[in-house]
Amino acid sequence: MSNAHQEAIKQFLSLMETAEVLFNVGYPGLQNMHQGYPTEALVRFLKARDWNVQKAHKMLIDCLQWRIQNEIDNILAKPIIPTDLYRAVRDSQLVGLSGYSKEGLPVIAIGVGLSTYDKASVNYYVQSHIQMNEYRDRVVLPTATEKYGRHISTCLKVLDMTGLKLSALNQIKILTTISTIDDLNYPEKTQTYYIVNAPYIFSACWKVFLILCFLVLFS
Repeated sequence: MSNAHQEAIKQFLSLMETAEVLFNVGYPGLQNMHQGYPTEALVRFLKARDWNVQKAHKMLIDCLQWRIQNEIDNILAKPIIPTDLYRAVRDSQLVGLSGYSKEGLPVIAIGVGLSTYDKASVNYYVQSHIQMNEYRDRVVLPTATEKYGRHISTCLKVLDMTGLKLSALNQIKILTTISTIDDLNYPEKTQTYYIVNAPYIFSACWKVFLILCFLVLFS
């Protein structure tokens, strides 16, 4: 890590010490975020904001306030009920732990193509997603850290595009909501994404996307 990055971490730590007094964010739930590795947690927010200390600090304060306002630290104790509704949500939001990499990183499989997100309201899918994030951070990653004897704070995600159709565009609202939550409150938690079983429609859309990016950048 460069000297500039180390200095940024030092400044960030200083700001957070002040924040505990000014914003009263030194609450017990902070442990759920860093799991005993506070410096590494700060680095995630710094990376998410290109090592801009002020922006990373604001991002973290906003995240802590979001957790308090939405009682995120208690969300695992609030199951989706009744059971039939929970099962309907999980059956249409296909996400699960499929194993570990050679380096010990949890591998999360996501059935993008077959997830329909159409069995409940957006709020239930958001709740389910946050619960999976919290379970990953509080249980899966600490367990991997203990098992492999080194700090593991990220995972790998395999995006299975089997069954992907144009109708998936109807899910853009809920997927945008979930993505925004991850970007703002769970930054830098995925080390690598792998896309598998991509049908032609995905390849075609991806090529169009790349062409549009090229035109925007070089026009």
